[in-house]
Amino acid sequence: MTPRIEKVVISGVFSLDGQDFDVDNNVWLVGDDDEVLVIDAPHDAAPIVEAVAGRRVRAIVLTHGHNDHITAAVALRDAVDAPIWFQPADRMLWDQVYGGGVHPDASPDRELADHTRFRVAGTSLEALHTPGHSPGSTCLHAADLRTVFTGDTLFSGGPGATGRSYSDKPTIITSINARLMSLHGDTVVRTGHGDDTTINAEVGHVH
Repeated sequence: MTPRIEKVVISGVFSLDGQDFDVDNNVWLVGDDDEVLVIDAPHDAAPIVEAVAGRRVRAIVLTHGHNDHITAAVALRDAVDAPIWFQPADRMLWDQVYGGGVHPDASPDRELADHTRFRVAGTSLEALHTPGHSPGSTCLHAADLRTVFTGDTLFSGGPGATGRSYSDKPTIITSINARLMSLHGDTVVRTGHGDDTTINAEVGHVH
């Protein structure tokens, strides 16, 4: 059975640097009828649990530490009994969400290092560390599926936002050129917000 890619869109609030923004976040599930890997956990765990539909969750992989990608991670972990993988360079962002309140002692379970590989439903995904939007921002490349999950590193229309705390525009441009533009041009870019695109479609937008 060929692995399938499913998308769940969850609405909520992105908060950073004292500002709040209403956002729609894409959550990606990669798997089959038996098992699945979840990419990002924003706002509310319930729609993700519903989409998992009782399948075994291999991992909860967080593309970066902004609250609109991790707020539901601990609740999701509790619901589906799967480890949270997180890039430690974004730990200060994790602590902004989980350093107090309901889960003051919550921590990720595994370190999402560059080139970490995940196997699910007969396919493989490789972590590509792409700092810039945040220090720990990481994409997941599923070569067999000709897909890359880019979080907020690359969107339809160009690089993710910089100009906020812990972000840097020259760094994100370097990351995209070094790690993503080398992928096959037909690779589908599945983003953290908004529509899909392809690597070829974004070549002229990375500057």
